[in-house]
Amino acid sequence: MQPQSYNKHLVSSILDLGEILLISGAEVNRIEDTVTRICQAYGFLRIDIFTITTSIVLTVHTAEDEIITQTRRILRYDTDMNKVAQANCLSRDICARRPELSYIREQIARIQKSDKYPVPVIYLTYAVIAAAFTCFYGGGPMDALAAAAAGLLMRLVQSLGQRIRMQTFILTFLTSAATGFAILLLVALGIGSAVHTITIGCVMLLIPGLAMTTSFRDMISGDIVSGMLGLTEALLRAMAIALGFAFVLMQIGG
Repeated sequence: MQPQSYNKHLVSSILDLGEILLISGAEVNRIEDTVTRICQAYGFLRIDIFTITTSIVLTVHTAEDEIITQTRRILRYDTDMNKVAQANCLSRDICARRPELSYIREQIARIQKSDKYPVPVIYLTYAVIAAAFTCFYGGGPMDALAAAAAGLLMRLVQSLGQRIRMQTFILTFLTSAATGFAILLLVALGIGSAVHTITIGCVMLLIPGLAMTTSFRDMISGDIVSGMLGLTEALLRAMAIALGFAFVLMQIGG
């Protein structure tokens, strides 16, 4: 492979790693620092990277006086701290050993294909968390049972929406509305009685806490634009949650 072609493919692979970090929930400062360190390890003379929640732009100057610019558009998010950890380990390995491009591509593909927790575990986690928060806020055993059932439905709706790549705001609204309807139906059937307590327990599963925390970290680190975009997105998701539950709960007239 010619040096110029090699450098372009190398930059593309480095951006692949940055994309994994951004999609999986890493903060902007971590992404830019990781990409910069890898580029420096491979001898690029100047590295300019700009990252926001929806895009990564990277320009490098090579020793052969070549300027390479590549851009990545980010259209989806799939928070996964395990992938963030794997990407961090790979970046350290790359900086320490400067392996061949083929090795980098192989490891990136492995990270991209790595699975999350098994599906039954994810559903069980939703049920347990919803039930636990319901009890925490004063609900009884039957309320916790209703919250667990609503939590299972919540995860099902999320999975279906993600499968058809539904827009995040709309999916959050529909998930909230479906969960609210399930809570009312369960209470009407005699499973639980404290509608608002069960609702609060289920809402805790949807609150975009990680996104808000990451946005504040970005702003504190000086990445104001990215931080504001992340905060705005988190607030819009919070609004969708409130609208979804309110839409259903208003149907019972308070």
